[in-house]
Formats: sequence, structure tokens, C-alpha cells
Amino acid sequence: MLHGDLWGGNASALTDGSPVIYDPAFYYGDREADLAMTHLFGGFNSNFYSAYNEAWPLDDGYPVRKTFYNLYHIVNHLNLFGGGYHGQAIAMLQQVLAEI
Repeated sequence: MLHGDLWGGNASALTDGSPVIYDPAFYYGDREADLAMTHLFGGFNSNFYSAYNEAWPLDDGYPVRKTFYNLYHIVNHLNLFGGGYHGQAIAMLQQVLAEI
């Protein structure tokens, strides 16, 4: 089960430090899809990624899959918000194609 829109704007903490996520776009998929999005729009620090890798290490090849998963979001933003995302989409597509 994935959050589906996991970026820094959809994560916070209660006053006691307990983590909170909100505004989900829930779906079932590869856990790396949510993790990839945390890199795309930021908002998560190195402690988050260290703790994640300690709890459940990523499989080899994640950097390529991360770009592939995030390409979906960038193309979606291109469709919704226009040309500002065009160059980023092309660069990401070229990066993924170069890796496979």
C-alpha cells in the first residue's frame, strides 16, 4: 500500500515527534515508488533515508528505478502545468534509456 503523493508537503510530525502523513492518493504498488517521490520534491532529510535503509534496504538498481518512477510525476506535471517540466521530462527519459 502506497501513499501515492509522498512529498515533504504531505508529511509532518505531532508535537510529541510522532510522524504524520496526509493527503494520500492511495494505491498498491512497489514501495520504491513512494520513496522515489520523496526525492523528487524534497522535504526529507538524510536521517529519513538512513532509517529507511536500516529498516528495509533498497535493492540494487534503485537509482535507475527512482528516475523511472519519478518520470511519471514529471510527465503528469507537464500535462497539468505546462512546458516548464518539458526539459526535465526529456532529461529523465534520456537518463533512464541510457541506463537500460
